[in-house]
Amino acid sequence: MELSAAADRMFDYPAPRVQDNELFSQFKYTPLKGLDNHDGDGTITRRDPSRPILVDGQYHVWYTKRDTATPPIGASRASEATDTIPSTDWDLCEVWHATSADGFTWEEQGVAVARPPQPIPGWRSVATPEILVWKGKYYLYYQAFVQASGLKGDWCAVSISTADSPNGPWTAANKTIIHTGEEGDWDQDAVHDPFPVVYQGRIHVYYKAAYNKWPDVRDKYAVGHGLAVADDPLGPYQKHRLNPVMTSGHETTYFPFKKGIAALAIKDGNERDTIQYADDGVNFRIASVVSLPPIAAGPFTPDAFTNSGNGRGITWGLCHFTNAGTPGKGHSILARFDCDLSLDWDDPSLKRSGLWFRPDIYFKQALSGAQRKRIAKANDVVISGDQAIDDAK
Repeated sequence: MELSAAADRMFDYPAPRVQDNELFSQFKYTPLKGLDNHDGDGTITRRDPSRPILVDGQYHVWYTKRDTATPPIGASRASEATDTIPSTDWDLCEVWHATSADGFTWEEQGVAVARPPQPIPGWRSVATPEILVWKGKYYLYYQAFVQASGLKGDWCAVSISTADSPNGPWTAANKTIIHTGEEGDWDQDAVHDPFPVVYQGRIHVYYKAAYNKWPDVRDKYAVGHGLAVADDPLGPYQKHRLNPVMTSGHETTYFPFKKGIAALAIKDGNERDTIQYADDGVNFRIASVVSLPPIAAGPFTPDAFTNSGNGRGITWGLCHFTNAGTPGKGHSILARFDCDLSLDWDDPSLKRSGLWFRPDIYFKQALSGAQRKRIAKANDVVISGDQAIDDAK
């Protein structure tokens, strides 16, 4: 039969019915236990969790932690930031390590990667870590800042530290391993959110870049994801000729799925709030549209480094919420998410396509004062116009 565009497009997805789509899920969230946030005064933040890994019966995770005397003063005031006063939530940070027996209650183990002395990359802040296990060793990738975020934007590149155990000690390379692009390249200003996956026998690191001059030209803001490939964690890395390979999504979240790679594209872009899939790890297509997806997700992915060629998907991980504090006390917290994006899991309750919220959830998405004034002004014009017509009659 002849099909409409929408009916024909049903067969572009992994399954015509969303309930049968292995790359569709609802997400459930649970607060973590064991991590103190200093009564929410804005001086402690935890964000950008890595994927948890399981070693000898214990889960390990790494994340950005800021422990400063004051909350952030904001990117617009970055020139006022000091060695103790952060500009943003990810300024003056270190990479911390925590462990858990069940993924719900975590015990903080301390600093994994500290800020090196100036002028080594990362002296201002080290943030947004991700873990790689390669040939029996452990590698932490992270953003290495050499200036307070907001001075020129959020400019930084990627550095790395190495250990023989997830418990450390970690030895920093103290150098950039994935560089920003040349002037005029789409990633000329930043390489953010490094996310390594072992795929087709090589190290594939997905990363994010905002190709604009934020905050100077904020209306031109756009985000893309690039791919850099290497045969050794320390490089050299070759950026893919088709970069950016993803044009939506803020943080990067990728995992092996079947013979290819799946990705959560969250927050930014025309294809935000989608899960995408690429047989070749490069040419991504939308697999599903999702609701309330995890922000800065670090999914537990047992086969992230096995190079099995048959990725099984994910069922849980950690994420963050960046709006945990009140105005003036901004900070972020970590949380757990659960889902069914797995070939080995079957939870029909996570495949329901509708979410229902109480009215107050919607009413909290209220118009601003300026918007109400604009509407009131438009209403006055309409009333005046109608009255003029009546008068003319």
